[in-house]
Amino acid sequence: MRNSEDILPGADWRDRFQGEMMTPGVTSLDVSRLLLDHPPAWISGLMALRNRIVSLFGLKTVELVADASAGGFPVLFSTPERTVLGFDDRHLDFRIVVDLEEKGSRQLVSVTTIVRCKNLFGRLYLLAVGPFHRRIVPATMRPFCSDVRPANSGT
Repeated sequence: MRNSEDILPGADWRDRFQGEMMTPGVTSLDVSRLLLDHPPAWISGLMALRNRIVSLFGLKTVELVADASAGGFPVLFSTPERTVLGFDDRHLDFRIVVDLEEKGSRQLVSVTTIVRCKNLFGRLYLLAVGPFHRRIVPATMRPFCSDVRPANSGT
């Protein structure tokens, strides 16, 4: 399995959250869609606001593309154990990495976000969304994962 440095070389920021699947037996792409296709309403509202704001600056918005995305984020790579989503934009490149690991009868889920800033606007954007992000990822995991917690960001 590739580590996060291989996924987005030169990354400036990463975080990782882990939890245990309440209903094991799914693939990483299934989990990616659980995470991103039906977020809590407050997260959907924040994403709609984000899309309106970034469109004013000519940046990419997140829009659902059937069978090629999860929550509007393009699938770049997927195996049963790992799915990598994300895209490159003018201000930053980002990846969402969803990893599954079998631990006996348990299935652990790790969600790692990796960002590489390209300019000052990317750094400012990351500074603004970082505090929200640390609440959004665990909130999207809790409906189907137990014991959601921050984890070591090395993958």
